[in-house]
Amino acid sequence: MISITKKILYGSGGAVYATKEAAYTMFVLLYFTQVLGLSGALTGLIISLSLLWDAVSDPLVGAWSDKWRSPLGRRRPFMMIAVFPAGMGFVGLFSPPQVIIDQQTYLAAWLLFWSFWVRTAVTLFSIPHLAQSTDLTRDYNERSRVLGARMAVIFFASVILPAVALTTIFSEQAGVDGRFVATNYIYYGVMSCILVWISGSLSCCLSTPDATSYHTTGGVIRSFLKTLGNRNFRALLAYDISATISYGVIVSLNMLAWIYYWEFSAEQISLILAAPSLVAIFLVMLSLNTWLKRFEKAQIVRIALACMILDGAWLYPGRMLGFLPENGTGLVLWLNLLFMLIFMYFFLLRAIMSQSIAADVADEHDYHHGERQEGSFFAALNFSTKVASVLGPAYGGLVLDWIGLSRDTPPGEVAAPVLSGLATWYMVGAGVPLLFAFAATLGIRLTRAKLASMQAELSTNDSRSVP
Repeated sequence: MISITKKILYGSGGAVYATKEAAYTMFVLLYFTQVLGLSGALTGLIISLSLLWDAVSDPLVGAWSDKWRSPLGRRRPFMMIAVFPAGMGFVGLFSPPQVIIDQQTYLAAWLLFWSFWVRTAVTLFSIPHLAQSTDLTRDYNERSRVLGARMAVIFFASVILPAVALTTIFSEQAGVDGRFVATNYIYYGVMSCILVWISGSLSCCLSTPDATSYHTTGGVIRSFLKTLGNRNFRALLAYDISATISYGVIVSLNMLAWIYYWEFSAEQISLILAAPSLVAIFLVMLSLNTWLKRFEKAQIVRIALACMILDGAWLYPGRMLGFLPENGTGLVLWLNLLFMLIFMYFFLLRAIMSQSIAADVADEHDYHHGERQEGSFFAALNFSTKVASVLGPAYGGLVLDWIGLSRDTPPGEVAAPVLSGLATWYMVGAGVPLLFAFAATLGIRLTRAKLASMQAELSTNDSRSVP
């Protein structure tokens, strides 16, 4: 069993990744389009280009850390180097000077440069950090609990950071909506920087044993490509790509839907972000052992996806069909809270199982090829996630331009066809990929019994001592 202290130190590193996710899912599209006036399509394109670079750098860093040798181990040197620049990247991202803001070309270049900076630094930290989980334990259930600690921190930080910002930095002052005040975003960048420095430094304090049979053959690219030879992993990638496309659409349009479609205040959005997520984190960690005892990991993923699909079939359709009360009523807020609670619970459960399956597949690869390539497998999973994520902001930016949502139109005064278009394209972009994701999970066939048999044979063939 892994001690609670180790789980806390390991899990704290998830806040580095969460800070990046919070910035890009909650504020970047809103800030650069509705506050600074950059074209929605251009903003989406730039974010997509930075995600493509992210997708390329992830497997390179993963395979590189698999092969690294140092007194500090394979993973920690990358993490330690990345913490400071990762934090500074958020300050730069949200601090364009006025001379940059006044020119669309300069502003686009600023967003592209700092997006590359942030994503590169976070990759250098997060991919080795994720791969550390396989050095901590090889137990089928304990592995899920370790990764659950990381995912819990990611979800906690990714909702608490923007929630706190919405109630403090972006709150309404003297009748002015703080979400549309450009200078407020500078403080958000500083807040993000501080969180990255603290959480990243804490996680770097954790030392983990390195596997002894981690020899690899071939170059970095060849090591990465080897991961695609595993049938279970190909199915995992196909499912994760589809699920991530859905998530990318949701996070790209959520903030805009809350502001314009539901007309929630900053404080109400803060509540919707924080309360359901915190409850979902608690419920998932409380019920995780029960899920693992009763079902295989792939089965849990399928159940989670089915529940997410059903959850998406009532809130927005209910409003469009006239079954829900008008905006401004308490019931509308409570229904959105319920919607988010169901979504966050099953999304978190799905995410934990996905990464745990990837760690299991790394053991399967070791069994068949005699190589430890955890970093490559996690990087390949992140690669698919980043490639799929490209479509989210690109889709969101195109939707904004297509429906004609103008930055000059305040919430409450947007034309009904524009709002209907926002809701319709939100549901299409979020729902259809989940159906493909569910079908792809049917190809994941690595069971608990098969993995236990392979791990038992591996233990007799090497001298590793893993807690």
